[in-house]
Amino acid sequence: MQTTLKSPVSFSGFGLHSGRPARMTLRPASAEYGIWFRRTDITDRNALVPAHWDAVRPSQLCTEIANAQGVSVSTIEHIMAAVAGCGIQNLLIELDGPEVPILDGSSAAFVTGILSKGLRRLDAPIRAFEVLSTVEVRNGDAFARLEPGTALEIDFHIDFPDAAIGVQEKHLVMSNGAFVHELCDSRTFCRQSDVDAMRARGLALGGTLDNAVVVDGAEVLSPGGLRHRDEAVRHKMLDALGDLALAGAPLLGRYTGYRAGHAMTNALLRTLFARPDACRMVICDAPMVARLPGVGLSRQDAPRAM
Repeated sequence: MQTTLKSPVSFSGFGLHSGRPARMTLRPASAEYGIWFRRTDITDRNALVPAHWDAVRPSQLCTEIANAQGVSVSTIEHIMAAVAGCGIQNLLIELDGPEVPILDGSSAAFVTGILSKGLRRLDAPIRAFEVLSTVEVRNGDAFARLEPGTALEIDFHIDFPDAAIGVQEKHLVMSNGAFVHELCDSRTFCRQSDVDAMRARGLALGGTLDNAVVVDGAEVLSPGGLRHRDEAVRHKMLDALGDLALAGAPLLGRYTGYRAGHAMTNALLRTLFARPDACRMVICDAPMVARLPGVGLSRQDAPRAM
């Protein structure tokens, strides 16, 4: 059965790129509602923005969605990963500004907030997109691919010149709470030289050593160092789950990302849904539901305080 939150939960913080303070509240929604954002600071036009692949518009360094009236919400990937990773299909996300708060740069606080409230079952079946044939998008030697599978799997490979990151790869089946247990506390990361370049262009104005892993060569500049030896690739998998959640329903298939990013994952979804033979919507039976992200989680699964 579909799920939503039992009761609202709120978060406050600063936008990573805008540096603006923001308050965000997740509110329960009815069956078949889907995931929507609502800008509470917008009163002169439609303030609802769908969390959907065809609402994504080009942006730098994050995922941004917008409605037909130009109302936008950016940096949605971490909250979308938390929603998908906790197994929620219906939710209204209210936000009093243009950017989701970055908090510590991961999804951990969102997951803890969601699990602390608990989920409510709704009288409607869960639908999923079953990948039927392989689709792929490329940009140079980078690529993103979706292949048939019985559950959502994520396979990611990164390669950075900085010794603190280097070459990392990881594969996970996103069942049995894998997102919460393995990925949700992994923070966004960047190189010090990239931070300097972004700030020169008016980006990452809310970025600090407390909400991102910043590296400089072999050195990790963020206090406390890494949460995982391979935190960087884990965060890329977190981002991928958040971007794949914009499909509008869970995916049953294997995602492979090789040096891929937000724009490439969205291009992959656009390619998938442009091909009628590439996927089909199915009503999940009990074995299918058991393989979906988030099934079986409880409050005790919430990540420990960092």
